[in-house]
Amino acid sequence: MQLTNDTFLRALAREETGHTPVWLMRQAGRYLPEYNSTRKKAGSFLALAKNPAYATEVTLQPLERFPLDAAILFSDILTVPDAMGLGLYFAEGEGPRFERPLRDEAAIRALQVPDPGGELRYVTDAVREIRKALAGRVPLIGFSGSPYTLACYMVEGGGSDDYRTLKSMLYGRPDLLHHILDVNARAVTAYLNAQIEAGAQAVMIFDTWGGNLTSAGYEEFSLAYSRKVIAGLTKAHEGRRVPSILFTKGGGQWLEAMAATGCDALGIDWSTNLQAARARVGSQVALQGNLDPAVLFAPPERVRSEARRVLDAFGTGPGHVFNLGHGISQFTPPENVAALVDEVHTYSIKLRTTGAR
Repeated sequence: MQLTNDTFLRALAREETGHTPVWLMRQAGRYLPEYNSTRKKAGSFLALAKNPAYATEVTLQPLERFPLDAAILFSDILTVPDAMGLGLYFAEGEGPRFERPLRDEAAIRALQVPDPGGELRYVTDAVREIRKALAGRVPLIGFSGSPYTLACYMVEGGGSDDYRTLKSMLYGRPDLLHHILDVNARAVTAYLNAQIEAGAQAVMIFDTWGGNLTSAGYEEFSLAYSRKVIAGLTKAHEGRRVPSILFTKGGGQWLEAMAATGCDALGIDWSTNLQAARARVGSQVALQGNLDPAVLFAPPERVRSEARRVLDAFGTGPGHVFNLGHGISQFTPPENVAALVDEVHTYSIKLRTTGAR
């Protein structure tokens, strides 16, 4: 099916576009009252994510409110370790937890790559249903956590302030961590390729916790495995390239190494200067980002001025996808998102037509 709006895909290919495309990490989420209504109907977050009809409904909700340039599959990065049998659950006020974190060698050695057509079938069913519902309006993004970020959750059993258990394994039994990472890399590759086969038109790897590593550790335990995933991805489907985006939160010091992985674009968090990032790697890859999500708590006019600041930092020329530097907060006023999307579109058109700053 022909896309009505392919601006996002053309920007990732570093082609000229009439405006800077914009989508937001976690754009389908708790800041929208309609999302909360659907989640209440589903009964829980997991029931929502594992029901393709509900996942389709919430994926499309932000597109009904805002003229966004891409949709992103509604799911969770922890679906893969959940399918490995670790027992994902969500504790009230605590976020995701695993009933059976990886703490002993026998469990780690027994870890298996889940079948995307079996335990994860609900995800690919959702991709198919979302693509059908989008009817070519905008592209659909699929995603996964990075092998390292998944390992952090799998070993810690949930989120962590200091990653003590994971880091103890990294320094004390690196062979065990490498085994987990190898299984995860194969699982993520198969999972993303299944999403592409089902209809995802771009894929994103969320390396949310890669920034907790040393420089040497990042290369060995995170980037090496993201590189394996990217090398194994299906590069074209339905007659068009399927671009990949690599995002490491806190990874601004490693942009050159990230750009050399073979990905098409880098997600940039808000701590990195976008102009400097473009000077460093912009000739190799597109850049996505990088507004501080907290800006969206400010009055609409400040939201607009900060959006212009990001667009000015990137400058004119192809290869920019506007996004937040991380996921949108559940406390964000929807009217501020409307102001942001409008400003990105109108100001980026002005930059292209007048070259104004």
